[in-house]
Amino acid sequence: MKTTLAIKGIRDGLLLTVPEGDWESVRPTLLAAIDERADFFRGARVALQMEARALGAAELGDLREALAEREISLWAALSQDPLTLSAAANLGLHTTLVRPPTAEIPEEETSTDSDLRGEEAVFVARTLRSGHRVRHAGHVVVLGDVNPGAEIVAGGNILVWGRLRGTVHAGATGDETARVCALELSPTQLRIAGQIAVSPERRTTPRPEVARIREGQLVAEVWEGVVAR
Repeated sequence: MKTTLAIKGIRDGLLLTVPEGDWESVRPTLLAAIDERADFFRGARVALQMEARALGAAELGDLREALAEREISLWAALSQDPLTLSAAANLGLHTTLVRPPTAEIPEEETSTDSDLRGEEAVFVARTLRSGHRVRHAGHVVVLGDVNPGAEIVAGGNILVWGRLRGTVHAGATGDETARVCALELSPTQLRIAGQIAVSPERRTTPRPEVARIREGQLVAEVWEGVVAR
């Protein structure tokens, strides 16, 4: 059973909210939750939301080392406690999430639909080449190809408006309802939650497909209503 951990995708990586409780019990719980999703977190940049928790430089530094052993980079520690803020600053960590100013949209130009709920996603308008990696706690949408050697890891769905020939992992936090959609589905490796598959032999005529878990099996089906480019 996976340990509950609040994860949010932000511009500079992932934001993790540290659970409440005594630090001696919270620290192993936090690391256990990360270990349960090792593929998702590996290579990620992480900011920690500490709320009012007080941590000294030794405790925060120890946690940073533990994350580094898991190939995770701790770059920020957010807290309302002066001790934690001072410790973070002494370790060279950011204590705020720096966001660029956003232009205000006039009220008359704003349009919302109360019947539809949006979900967090990252949009990549380029081809991902070998060595490129995209990791996001929500959905990932790529307008372009995903070449062999490129990797996408998403907590939600993955949609590629192009050729998918790299490595992808949807539902990386355990969501078995996640899907992978592409105009040409020929991945080096495809995973959804805990299910894994390699690409079958290429067809002479590629077609849009969607991969999902159906009755415990990872299957690929025709992506209905989409015309191949």
